[in-house]
Amino acid sequence: MVFSSLLFLFLFLPATILVYYLSPRGLRNAVLLVASLVFYAWGEPLYILIMIFSTVFDYANGLLIDKYRHRKAIARTVFIVSIAGSLGILCFFKYAGFVVDNINQLFHLHLQAADLPLPVGISFYTFQTMSYVVDVYRDKVPVQRNIVSFGAYVTMFPQLVAGPIVKYGDIAGQLASRKVTLDRFGEGAELLMRGLAKKVLLANNIGLLWTSVKATPMEDLSVLSAWLGIIAFTFQIYFDFSGYSDMARGLGKMFGFDFMKNFNYPYLSKSVTEFWRRWHISLGSWFREYVYIPLGGNRSGLPKQLRNLFVVWLATGLWHGASWNFIVWGLYFGFFVTVEKLFLLKWLQQRSGIAGHIYTLLIVIVGWVLFEFENMAAALQFIGTMFGFGAHGIADNMALYSLSTNLVLLVVLALCATPLPRKALSHLRERSRMAGAMAVPAIYFVLMMLSTAYLVNETYNPFLYFRF
Repeated sequence: MVFSSLLFLFLFLPATILVYYLSPRGLRNAVLLVASLVFYAWGEPLYILIMIFSTVFDYANGLLIDKYRHRKAIARTVFIVSIAGSLGILCFFKYAGFVVDNINQLFHLHLQAADLPLPVGISFYTFQTMSYVVDVYRDKVPVQRNIVSFGAYVTMFPQLVAGPIVKYGDIAGQLASRKVTLDRFGEGAELLMRGLAKKVLLANNIGLLWTSVKATPMEDLSVLSAWLGIIAFTFQIYFDFSGYSDMARGLGKMFGFDFMKNFNYPYLSKSVTEFWRRWHISLGSWFREYVYIPLGGNRSGLPKQLRNLFVVWLATGLWHGASWNFIVWGLYFGFFVTVEKLFLLKWLQQRSGIAGHIYTLLIVIVGWVLFEFENMAAALQFIGTMFGFGAHGIADNMALYSLSTNLVLLVVLALCATPLPRKALSHLRERSRMAGAMAVPAIYFVLMMLSTAYLVNETYNPFLYFRF
């Protein structure tokens, strides 16, 4: 079940909200837990057992660590078992086939790996249970003794399948006590509708252009076609993922939770470093707190700092998928972040913001080619086409037609990738109270109706981050 579906929007969500608010406050975590298990089991009836096991496993490990906190050897053993178990489950389902395939190629063997589908959301909920155990072990958060509350934290459907990655310490207090006002519920509903519109009206529509370009034989692509296609994907993945994150944050508010903002207009960045502070913020924060800093961060001299950066960016690539293109993609960005730390960032700061912005967009767009093409040879050929090597001319009829039919959409996408629409709505609401009180809800109502109409006739409604 996905948020951008009629089943979720008009059956599951209203029923869950009704039961949730009719229930006594002491039972609301239980309602969320049951609803979340139903939500997950709808598409993963068997793999729900893995999520339940991870939940119970790390709930018990947290209790054991707390019980034996003053017997460090036992606490450390439990901690290691917990981390090894969580990573073992993640690696088995996500990376076993990749490892076996590479061993076969390297040693000319014929080993067989079980062809198991990837459990939806496993990268997200595994990181959440691991962060809880780490923080309990560090004595940064109190152990959670109520398994229902802990289960609600791990399985909470608003952010279960695509984040943002929620650290236990950020919502521990909210699990115990939370209050929803009508204003906060309304803010959540607005975020939900805004995210739905970004996903359905923007990401899905521009995704059709990228699908068309990607299906075209490489030798038939002109330079303009290649650039139009990857720019389309650049917009698609942003509005797809940030739209889903907005829906998650909106749903969280509707149930009384505050989740961290996961995107902050990343395409406005003037450096790759800034881009990664604005893109998938919860993942970057997780790797910084639980990998980069424990390795020593930048406190142990330049050689170790470079090693730590390499580990983090290798892990970032691997987190996104078991394929060499993701590893290359992670190290590609790691290279530019490292170069910026060494000298390039200071140089960029001395130049105009436009130069930094163009540089960043170019690096990011080329990076999305590496991200999207699993076949590295195809990725390199596509990049070559973008820069005129082996291209079918600078522009052809197909490219000109695609540009003309998608020009208005591309302009809308560019505007919506900035804060301008949000500021316009805020201005309308704050400066013209009477008009804003009527116009802003009307705008959201229209967006909801258009999104619903699109979903009624949906033929193309992918969600890119389901595969992670």
